[in-house]
Amino acid sequence: MKHRQFTLPILLFFILLFLWQIGSSRGMIAFWLVPSPYQVLRVFIDNPGLIWHHLQPTLLAAVSGLLLSIVLGSITAIGMHRFSILKQLLYPYLIVSQTVPLISIAPLLIIWFGYGISSKIFAVLLMCFFPIALGLYDGFRAVNVEQERLLRAMGASEYKIFTLLRIPSAMPGFFTGLKLAATYSVMGSVIGEWLGGSSGLGIYMTRATKAYQTAHVFAVILVIVAISMTFFGIVVLLDRWLLAWKYLPSDEYLEPDKG
Repeated sequence: MKHRQFTLPILLFFILLFLWQIGSSRGMIAFWLVPSPYQVLRVFIDNPGLIWHHLQPTLLAAVSGLLLSIVLGSITAIGMHRFSILKQLLYPYLIVSQTVPLISIAPLLIIWFGYGISSKIFAVLLMCFFPIALGLYDGFRAVNVEQERLLRAMGASEYKIFTLLRIPSAMPGFFTGLKLAATYSVMGSVIGEWLGGSSGLGIYMTRATKAYQTAHVFAVILVIVAISMTFFGIVVLLDRWLLAWKYLPSDEYLEPDKG
């Protein structure tokens, strides 16, 4: 049964891809509206250097913004957990930050950071900071009270309780937020590039759209999806490696040996 969760989506993908190619090749869909899969593939064959040229700054902004989000999000979550007054001050603003569309503050990002990579990194930070900070903070709150009381009864210091209990207990929540942030990072970088600049997948997509080169637009979308899924996969592997205990099968009660 487990193999179906992979084979069925893959089978559906190839069926849709086949129908898409048939519809495009027979003129059922205008090529300048939706290009055929073959036309999209030709973009990668004919312009590998161009795609790589625009991919590099997008990757740099996405990775830099994501790493910065991990650092600042973790510090914020620890601070809110440690000091209740800090939680009361910051938590409402964390929520408010997610209600403001990123594109609406685009002029401010240009004024503050210019057209360089700084504005793209800040755009990624705005999108990735919230899920990391909230996931880690909720993880700290999910600590088992009985385990904490046991450690205190054994004379454990606050530092020991934090390192031996709170951090391990918060890691599942942290990785949940990090999975979301990993997929948001590339999107945030591309949105930041829409604001302006000289290179990047967002710039490439904007130019292709204005020239009605829809095959190039679809190619960029595929690259963005591939990078986002790669980032997500890396986080999943880290999750399974660092939190291997979480994926262990639950203990089963064994019947006593009657022999």
